[in-house]
Amino acid sequence: MPLTKKSVLVDQDSRHLGRRMDRVVQSLTDMLPRAQVLGLFDHGCVLLNGATCAFPGQQASVGDQVEVRYDAKQIYHPRKQPRNNLGFEIVFEDRHLIVVNKPPELLTVPTIRGETNTLVAKVSEYVRHVSGGKQVFTAHRLDRGVSGLLVMGKSLEISQQIRDQFALHKPEREYTALVAGSVKKDKGTFNTLLATDKDLTRFSTDNEEIGQRAITHYEVVQRLKGFTQVKVRLETGRRNQIRVHFAEAGHPVIGDPRYEPKLAAHRRWPYKRLALHARRLAFEHPITGHEMRFESPLPVEIERMLM
Repeated sequence: MPLTKKSVLVDQDSRHLGRRMDRVVQSLTDMLPRAQVLGLFDHGCVLLNGATCAFPGQQASVGDQVEVRYDAKQIYHPRKQPRNNLGFEIVFEDRHLIVVNKPPELLTVPTIRGETNTLVAKVSEYVRHVSGGKQVFTAHRLDRGVSGLLVMGKSLEISQQIRDQFALHKPEREYTALVAGSVKKDKGTFNTLLATDKDLTRFSTDNEEIGQRAITHYEVVQRLKGFTQVKVRLETGRRNQIRVHFAEAGHPVIGDPRYEPKLAAHRRWPYKRLALHARRLAFEHPITGHEMRFESPLPVEIERMLM
C-alpha cells in the first residue's frame, strides 16, 4: 500500500515557525493523537531537511522542510521509554542496529586501562535489559569530549558491514566545530598522513610507513569574535583527525586539552568538553538497503557560543 506523504516548508511567515516538531507533525497528520505522533518519530517516519528526525521537541526554524511518510491505516505505537539514566540518547533502533546521541563525557570504548564506564557498555546494558538483544558492536567512534551521532550493530556481522561502508568512505559524516581564530579560506581540505607518537598523540607525517591517510573537508559557516564556526565533512575517520588537522593549521578546536591547548582556550568556553559535535550521519542499512539519514541538534554549550 502506498504511503501517505505530507510536508511543509517553514518560512518567516509560517505558523509553524518556532513550534516543536511533534506539534508540526500532529498538524500535518490531521491531529493524530500525541502517542501516535511520537510513534511516527520512533519508527523513522518523520524527516527534517531530508534526515530522519528523532527529536520531537526540536523547534522548527526558517528554511526547515518537514516531511511525514506513513501508512494512514497503521497505528504507530511509541517505543517503550527506557530508564532516564541511560547516559545516552536513543535516536533510532531496530532489531539490527541502534543509533545514539553520545554525550561528551563518555569514552566510546575502553582504552588500554580497561574502563567500564563507556558508551558501548551502557548501550549493551540497555539492549540486554530493555530491547531484547545481547550486546552491541561499534562501527566507528567519537573521542571523549565530543558529542553526537554514532551507529552500533547489534551483531558482529552488522557492525562489520557498517565498518565496510566506512572503509569505502560511503557514510556521510558531518560535524560542527568551533575552532580558534579566524579561518581565512571559506572552504578547504586537509589531506595528510597521520601517525601516533609514544604518548598516543597524533601528528601529520610524510612517512608512509607509519602514517595513515586522513582527509578532512571543511567549510566556514561564520567568523565570530575569537573563533570560527566550521562545517566539517570526513572522508576518512582516523582517531583525532579533525582535532589534529585544525590544530596543525593554527586553529585548534575550542576546548581541546591536547592539541594546542593554549590557543584552544576561550574565555567564553568554561566547559571540559570540546566544541565539536557529530551533527549528521547517513549510511545504508545493511539489511534493508535503505538510506538512513540522521541529524542531531547542536548541544547547548555550542548554541550559547553562537548567540
